Amino acid sequence: MKQVVSRLLEFVLFILILSIISFAFMKLAPGDPVRSMLKTDDISVSDAEVEELRNELGLNDPLVMQYGNWLKSFVEFDLGNSYMTKQPVIQELLKRFPATLELTLASLLIMIVIAVPLGTFSAIYKDTWVDHISRIFALIGAAIPSFWLGLLFVQLFSVKLGVLPSMGKGGILHLILPSATLGIAMAAVYVRLIRASLIESLGQDFIRSAKARGFTKSKIFFLLAFRHSLLPVITVLGVSIGSLLGGTVIIEVIFSYQGLGKFVIDAIMKRDYPVIQGYILIMGILVVSINLLVDLSYRYLDPKIRIKGRE
Repeated sequence: MKQVVSRLLEFVLFILILSIISFAFMKLAPGDPVRSMLKTDDISVSDAEVEELRNELGLNDPLVMQYGNWLKSFVEFDLGNSYMTKQPVIQELLKRFPATLELTLASLLIMIVIAVPLGTFSAIYKDTWVDHISRIFALIGAAIPSFWLGLLFVQLFSVKLGVLPSMGKGGILHLILPSATLGIAMAAVYVRLIRASLIESLGQDFIRSAKARGFTKSKIFFLLAFRHSLLPVITVLGVSIGSLLGGTVIIEVIFSYQGLGKFVIDAIMKRDYPVIQGYILIMGILVVSINLLVDLSYRYLDPKIRIKGRE
């Protein structure tokens, strides 16, 4: 119970610090959101109109008051209205969140399909041609930037072959290139991680004890070694999911995929501060929540942690 209360307090403190940092960054950022809102083609805007809108938005209030009003609204689940669309920020973000979540899950699926077999066979057949191939893939995949890989995919499958759409969000075909770009980039990391973790697990004393007791190879591998090797993998996976949800920005821009990343880039270009602040906070909450779930999963995967928690 003490651990749960401690984690909840850490969670609240983290969100408070994140809100202060995001608010401060918005105020330090160059540009004026009011002039961006009033700018229409070549029509000039008077200083009186600018000041009137600034007063209406509360941008002329003291910074402490601005932050206090914004924090109060956030606690009430009100992130304000977008400067550009005039719609509630929470509504705009939730409308685009399923697209980013869909891209994230598809990328994770591709990563698992590639990394788990390659990493597993690389560990089982250590120092053979299978191991060498998987390590070469991991090395090349880690060296190639994801945005460059995405551009290569567009050039090959969209421009040259014409078999897949290069941009937009529609059916499953529109999801293949962006998810493959992210999934392959992640798989390169997880192949090495799974291989190293499995090799370490297979050399543990409890594996030798299980062999001496006559356990079958499949039981030793899947029930003991593989389960033990999941701890570091899940730790990194929790971070990856959080970074994917908040870090698909470049890929969404390259493929013009209408998710949260593309939306927040447009908001940054237009100085839409409520959208940017809302995005930062929601992503922060998601990342922390995922990491808490990862911590809880340790109790199931590692009996030692479960026993310590009862003491």
